This record gives sequence, C-alpha cells and structure tokens, in this order.
Amino acid sequence: MIQLPTTLAEGSPRLLLADSHASDPPLLLLHGVSRSHRDFSPLFPQLSARCRIMATDHRGHGGSQRADRYLVVDYVADTVRLLRDEIRTPVVMLGHSLGAMVAAGVAAELPEQVAGVVLADPPFHSMGERIAGTSWQALFIGLRAAGRAHSSLEELTVAIAEITLPCPDGSTVRMGDLRDLSSIRWSAECLAALDPDLLTPVIEGRWLDGYDFEQIARSITAPVRLLQADPQAGGALRDDDCQRFATAACSCTVERFPGVGHLLHWMEPTRVAAETLAMIRDTRDAS
Repeated sequence: MIQLPTTLAEGSPRLLLADSHASDPPLLLLHGVSRSHRDFSPLFPQLSARCRIMATDHRGHGGSQRADRYLVVDYVADTVRLLRDEIRTPVVMLGHSLGAMVAAGVAAELPEQVAGVVLADPPFHSMGERIAGTSWQALFIGLRAAGRAHSSLEELTVAIAEITLPCPDGSTVRMGDLRDLSSIRWSAECLAALDPDLLTPVIEGRWLDGYDFEQIARSITAPVRLLQADPQAGGALRDDDCQRFATAACSCTVERFPGVGHLLHWMEPTRVAAETLAMIRDTRDAS
C-alpha cells in the first residue's frame, strides 16, 4: 500500500493532510463517513504517476482532531478552510459518499479554486431524512456501538462482522457474510481512529441539516462527473436524486456503474481512476 507523507494543517479542528508532493496537476481526495484518506489506496497506483495526490481525514476521522459537531456543512467548512488557507491552488476533487457531498459543497463555495469535481455515489438523503429503518442506519448504529465498546483491532473486527443488517425481504444478514475479512479488518482500523459520536447525526437523520444539494448543484460552475453506483446492488445515490442533481448543475455528466455497489473505488478502481484522470485532462484542456 502506498503511504503518503502527512502533516497537520492549522485551524480548528486540525486536519490531517496527506500530500504526495508530486508534480501537478493537483487532485484532492475526500473520503466517506467512518473511513480515512487511506480508503483511496486502491486508486493510488493508477493516479500517483499522473498527478499530485492530496487527501485529508475529515474531522473526527483518522489523524484529524475531534470536534463538537459533525454535520455535512461542518465538513464542507473544514475543507473550504483547507483549500483556501493551506492548499491555495486550484484543484480537481474526487469525493466518495460523504466526501462527494463535501466536494460539491466546496465547489459551490470556492469556484475559483475548484477546476472540476468527480462525485462518487453521494448518498444525499439516503443517509439523511430517509435513513430510518434502512440498512445504512443499522450499519451506523452497529459501528457506533462497536466503537464505544471496544478498542482493540481484534475486538472491533469481530464486532463489525456481527453487525446485523435488514434485507428488503424481511430477513437479516451479518456484515461478516457480506464482506471478506480484509474489508472488515480495514473497517475496524478506521473505526479504531474514529470518534464514534460523529455517527449520531447520521443515525438520527440530522446529518444534512443546512445542506441543500439542489441549491449547491445550481451554484457549481466547474464541470461535474457524477458516478452512480447501482441502487439494486447497494448503491446509495437514488435515481431520482441523481436526476435532480444532474438537472440542477450547469455542467454535469452522469456515469452509471450497473451491478456495482457503493464502494465504487474498491470494486471498480480502474474505471474510477480513469474517470478522474479524464476530468483532470478536460480541465487542463479548457484552461
């Protein structure tokens, strides 16, 4: 696994910033909830020779400091500060899940510093006002309980494997039956460095308070590639939300991944890397 050099950026909370320090063009990676910047490691081999990789851990995740509040708008504000005060150069952004929603919000607020955005399966209200009773809510409840009760990697791995999720047919399934051991262990590593309380606003359906994704889409001037996982295979971006965002944005291309679930960058790293590099090429050609 490629390891990037890291520093702690100034500000409150202080955010971990990883930077390959390679030649431009700069690419900023924004991870999903409960993960860390290393979640993009499947893409590093394909991206590292083509661009300068930068990535951050969100507040309460990984090597970044914890905070008193964890709404999507807070993660957006953190990343706006990081771009404006630390990076200080136009970037292309690739965000997954929470990171995709953050990338969209940052692009709307800092148009002069965002050349293009690739949004990988932003969940919007699948992890907001529609979360009640879903497998997402059950997963986050289980992760929060495991994070509060256990500290060792071994205990967390066992606890995550035993999380039970509801199925559409009324049955249930264990996480250990859905994901292989390496995936479960990676989730445990992330959880060991996580503030479990950051999952509370997600579980309670408050996570997107103050975040209007259609208004954000209308405010983005940079080109957007919207990558939609298959909702029938575990994707989080619903067809109607995908259409609403794409219609509201001034320049948005939708790329669908039939049969592929939410973790697009793990399941289809070659294609996600190709979509990202295509965005980088397009923005350079346009400049």
